[in-house]
Amino acid sequence: MKKSKKALPIVLASALAATPFVAVPQAYAVEKLDVSADNDGAGKESDYDIKFTLEEDLSSGDTITVEFDDDFDVDDSISKKDISGIDVKKVEVDDNEVIITVDEDFDEGDKISFTIKKGITNPDDKGTYDVSVETENESSDTDEVEIKKSSSSSSSKSKNDYSVTLSSKAAGEKVSLKLGKISLKGSDELETNSTITVTFPEKGMLPSSIDEDDVKVNGTTAKSVSISGSSVDIKIPSGADSDDYITLEFDKSAGIENPSSGDKYVFKVKYDGTTYESDQFEITKNGSSNSSASDSFTVNLSDPAAGARTSYTFDADFGNKELKEDGELILEFPSSDMVPGIVTASDFLLNGKSARKATAMGNRIALVAPTGFKATSKVKVEVTYGAWISNPKTAGSYTLKATVSGRTLESKSFSIGGSSVNPTPTNPTNPTTPVPVPNTSTNNSTATIALTQNALGKQTGVNVAIKGLGVGLQKQRDFIEVVFPVGYKVPAYIAPANISVNGVGANFVAVRGQNVLIYPSQDIPAATNANIVINPAANIVNPAVKNTYSISVFTSEERGLLFARAVGVGMPSPAQPKPVTPTPQQPQQPSTAIPANSASFKVNAANFTLHGKTYPLSVAPYIDGNTTMVPAQFFKEALALTTQWNNTSVAVISGTKVVKFTVGSKTAKVGKTDIQLPTPVVIKNGMPMIPIRTVTDNLGYKVGWDAKTSSVYVYK
Repeated sequence: MKKSKKALPIVLASALAATPFVAVPQAYAVEKLDVSADNDGAGKESDYDIKFTLEEDLSSGDTITVEFDDDFDVDDSISKKDISGIDVKKVEVDDNEVIITVDEDFDEGDKISFTIKKGITNPDDKGTYDVSVETENESSDTDEVEIKKSSSSSSSKSKNDYSVTLSSKAAGEKVSLKLGKISLKGSDELETNSTITVTFPEKGMLPSSIDEDDVKVNGTTAKSVSISGSSVDIKIPSGADSDDYITLEFDKSAGIENPSSGDKYVFKVKYDGTTYESDQFEITKNGSSNSSASDSFTVNLSDPAAGARTSYTFDADFGNKELKEDGELILEFPSSDMVPGIVTASDFLLNGKSARKATAMGNRIALVAPTGFKATSKVKVEVTYGAWISNPKTAGSYTLKATVSGRTLESKSFSIGGSSVNPTPTNPTNPTTPVPVPNTSTNNSTATIALTQNALGKQTGVNVAIKGLGVGLQKQRDFIEVVFPVGYKVPAYIAPANISVNGVGANFVAVRGQNVLIYPSQDIPAATNANIVINPAANIVNPAVKNTYSISVFTSEERGLLFARAVGVGMPSPAQPKPVTPTPQQPQQPSTAIPANSASFKVNAANFTLHGKTYPLSVAPYIDGNTTMVPAQFFKEALALTTQWNNTSVAVISGTKVVKFTVGSKTAKVGKTDIQLPTPVVIKNGMPMIPIRTVTDNLGYKVGWDAKTSSVYVYK
């Protein structure tokens, strides 16, 4: 039997009400924990190797806590220099807990491997004891360590030191390496497919991977080689079977690099439970090196003026770390206000090729190397003028950082200051007479700027009517800049939903002091009108002093002032038009108090309505069980949220909040927290369909039902 069309509003209202408002985050614990003692003798001081796998991201500044059984003696003098294998910011000891604050970022699924090199003394009695590990974002896992009588310890360090031979002892240089000859303890012999583990003094000495052809065990090519943290696991080939010694050779092409600091170091080689420690070898900081990677690089700017838009170009050599196809290079700028909220991959070149993907994250930009990119440690990075990177606003010396495969290089200092070659608009300090644009063919003499509220110290909306652009604007790339004079209070952030251009919400809004940069969501051709509506909810506040003030308008594509208009604050303003967009109100009754800034849609209708105009959707919203599903396009075009999607994933971004979906999955991420969806994301006609409440509830939007028009409306 067919369902009655009249029942649809009831079904839809029920679906909206039944959709969960808050999803319960899942708890995660570290996985595959392995704790091993370098010396398992009772009462002996031992190094402890800790290995585990992350189930959640771990960021710089987060902590890893290692808790030893109460029978262990943990020295409170343990410091960051006693932790090898990972970058450490600081170490604290609390009773039998070693709390390590990391100084690098790790992703979900990464294998963590590090060694506590001193300060841990085993229990006095033999037996099995617990060691547990947890991170700031995950609960603990526990592994057991067997402690034996001191005299019968089978895994204690061998007293037989062995030599270390390097092709160079210069700090930071790529080298060939030979370890041994190592005489095996007791009746030990090598067995094919067994593993030899080499622990390097520093994680940074190792590349991301080593080819087995570059490693030899007793003169025979290794069967396989794998890297985890500062350790290298080598599978023994058949040619070394039954040997009672170990000699390891790493060719220069393996990519091993000397520590960057001059100091004394040792290697550790572990086989069949016994660890063999090498003789000390010394690295000289001032040693000669023709092939070492430079720890710094020179940055070239097209415009060094404070606050100016500029390009950045530099060449960096990451030594034993290579940037590969689909690999990530992270740029870290001095401050987040230098980086626009949206970046385009084609504006970033890696060895002359456009990045495959570019993502802005505060003061960082993550670039993904393109398809066909040739793996190399030497990378020329070009941040073009079109990327809209701006210099720091304050003159001074600054540096830029670049990271590949965990290796971070910092640039040489570059100076910011002086006058700009391409000056950005400045804030007018005194009322000015409207000035027509001398360098455009379009006449804006009748263009207007009007306030919705002219009372002193009150929030106001602003309506800007541009009569024609001399140069057209491209959506998401070019912008209109509205400059407010001194006296106005302009917030540091304005949500794109609070500004529209020709009736469509802005794609992105940036605030630079008194300047508001508005990126349209649609192309605006030359010689056409552009009407900008800044809602009172944008929180722009009138001056507290009665006067006439001049507001100016620029665009990114035209030289000089487009036009300026005087507005009266605290005085009658006969030319003041009525507000174009009323102040958003809190809904009272669903059918009578719908906020003016809301976007609405109907189930099974492939369009939405915003500011009285109707726009198409590629797929109509629909109901799945008790869940209302909408196309990802709705969040981008109707709510003006930054929305990125492909056939496998979707990201919806509002300010610093990000909601990520995976097509086909009932699990989404809000920031770093996993949440459960009422129904999985699916693809229809090439468009991901999203449970609307998951986005609105987590990004601060409200959803209502208009019985009069049988529509769902969304507002903030």
